[in-house]
Amino acid sequence: MVKKDSLIRGTLILAAAALIARVLGVFQKVPLDYLFTGGGSGYLGIANNVYLYLLVIATAGIPSAISKMVSERYAIGRPDEAQRIYRAGLLFGVVTGVVLAAALWALAPWYAEHIAKSPDAAASVRAIAPALILFPVIAMMRGYFQGRQLMSAGGISQIVEQIARVLLGVALAVVVFNLGWGDTWVSAAATFGSVFGSIGAFLVMLYYARKLKRSDLEEELAAGAEAAAAVGPTGRRAAPPMRLKAIYKEMFAMSIPVVVTAMTVQFIYLVDASFFIRWTSGFFASEAAAEQVRNYLIYNGQSIAGIPPILAIALSQSILPVLSAANSVGRLDEVQRQASLVMRIVVFTGVPAALLLTVAAHSVNGLLFVDPAASGMVAALTVGTIFQITMMTSNSILFGLGTPRPAMISTLIGYAVKIVGSLLLGPLLGGYGFVIASMLCFMVITSLNLLAIRQKVQLRVLGKRWTPYLAAVIITAAAGFGTDMTVRGMLGTALHAKLVFLAGVIATSLVCGFFYLFLLVALGVIREADAKSFPGPLRKLLLPLVRRLGRRDGQVSADL
Repeated sequence: MVKKDSLIRGTLILAAAALIARVLGVFQKVPLDYLFTGGGSGYLGIANNVYLYLLVIATAGIPSAISKMVSERYAIGRPDEAQRIYRAGLLFGVVTGVVLAAALWALAPWYAEHIAKSPDAAASVRAIAPALILFPVIAMMRGYFQGRQLMSAGGISQIVEQIARVLLGVALAVVVFNLGWGDTWVSAAATFGSVFGSIGAFLVMLYYARKLKRSDLEEELAAGAEAAAAVGPTGRRAAPPMRLKAIYKEMFAMSIPVVVTAMTVQFIYLVDASFFIRWTSGFFASEAAAEQVRNYLIYNGQSIAGIPPILAIALSQSILPVLSAANSVGRLDEVQRQASLVMRIVVFTGVPAALLLTVAAHSVNGLLFVDPAASGMVAALTVGTIFQITMMTSNSILFGLGTPRPAMISTLIGYAVKIVGSLLLGPLLGGYGFVIASMLCFMVITSLNLLAIRQKVQLRVLGKRWTPYLAAVIITAAAGFGTDMTVRGMLGTALHAKLVFLAGVIATSLVCGFFYLFLLVALGVIREADAKSFPGPLRKLLLPLVRRLGRRDGQVSADL
C-alpha cells in the first residue's frame, strides 16, 4: 500500500524540490555564460520566458483544481468519479500540450523577429517548444497525486526534471560550442535540455502512477466484492458518471483566478523579454546597447532575483490548507493569528534575503557570471522581490479565506500598471524603468490584497514595531554595502577576481546576518512570542538573545 504524506512532510518535500530546482536553474546559467560570446544569453532568456509563460497558461490552476476535486471525491467515497476527473485532466493536458507546442514552433520566427526584436532567438524558442508536449500532462498528474496526498511523486519528478534539464542541456551546449556553431545554436542546445527534463519527469510520474494503481487494486481486493459494487455510502445506487462538460466547468471555475495570479511574475518577465528593445528605443543610442541591457535584466537579474522568494513560495503553499480549514469552521481568530504569523515570518526572513543580494549584488553577480556590468540591474531587480514576496503571500491568504476573486482583480490591475509603467518609464530610464514598473506592479497588487484581507480579518504583523524594524533594515543595508565595497577595495588585484567576489559575498553575508539579528532583538522588533514561533534551530538561537537583550511580550496593539 502506498503511504500518504502528512501535510508537514508534503510541504517540506515541495519546498525542497522548489529550492533544488531554483538553485539548479541558477547554476545552469553559470557555465553557459562562459560559453556565450555574443547574444546567446539573451536568446536563452527569451526562449525560457515565452515557454514558461505558455506553460503557466496551460497548467496553472488546473492541477490545483484537480487536487481539490479528487480529494473531495475520495473523501465522500466516489473514487470512480475521481478517476474520471483525472482522465479529463490528462485529456486536457494532452490537447493543450500538442496545440501549444505546435503553435510555439510555428510562430517562433515571427515572435523572435517582430516582438522580441532578436531574430537569432528563433532557434532557441523552437528548441524548447517540444517540452510543452509533456509538461501539461505532467502537471495534471502532479495535481492528481497531491489530491491523493502523495506529494513525494511531484517533488521527486521535479528534482529529476531539473537534473536532466541542466546536465544534459549544458552537455549538449558544450558539444555544440566545441563544434564552433556559435551562440545561436549553443543557446538552442541548452534550451533543448528542457525536453530531456520533461521526459525524465514523465517517466517518474509513470512509475508512481503504476505504483498507485497496484495499491488501489490491492485495497479493492482486500475490501471484497461488496466494496467494489456500485453502491453509494448511504446504500443508494451511485450517481451516474459526471459528463466531461460538467467536469471542465467545475475545473475552470476553480482554476481561472489561480491562473491569473500564478502567472504574474512570468507575465512581467515576458513583457521585459518581448518589448524591452521596442519600448526603450528612445533611451539607448543603439539597438545593440539595448539588447545588452536586456540580457543583463533577463539573464543575470532574473536568475538571482528568483532566490529570495523561495521561502515565501513554501510558506504560501503551507498556509493555504491551514487557513482554509480554520475559515471553513468560522474560526476567524485562528485565521487572523495564522495569517498574521505567516506575514510576520515572511517579513523577517524574505526581506533580509533580498537585502543581502541587493547590497552584495556586485560580488554575487561577479562571482556567478562573466560581466560585472550587470550588477546594477541585478541589485534593482532583487530589491523589488521584497514586494513580490508580500504579493505572493497575500494572494495565498486570500485563497485560503475562500476569496480568490479580489486577488485576481488586484493582479489584473497590477498587469496594467506594469504595461503602462514600462511604456512611460522605459524611454526615460531604460532598464531601470522596466524594473521600477515591475516594482510598482507588485506594490499595487500587495496593497489591494491587504485591503481585501482587512474586510475579513485584521492582520497584526508588526504594529508599532515598523519604525524600529525599518531602522534595523536601513542600518543593516548600509553596513552590508560598506562591507562589500571595503573588501573589494582592500583586496583589489591581489587575488583572482573570482576570489575577491567570493570574499565579498562571505563577508557581506556575515555582517548583514549579525547586524540584522542583533538589531531586531536589541530594538525590540523580535519578541519572545515571535522567537517561539520560528523553526527549532532558529528558535534555539534567538530565544537566549531575546531574553537577554529584547522584550518578552509578544502582543501587538495596532494592525499591521
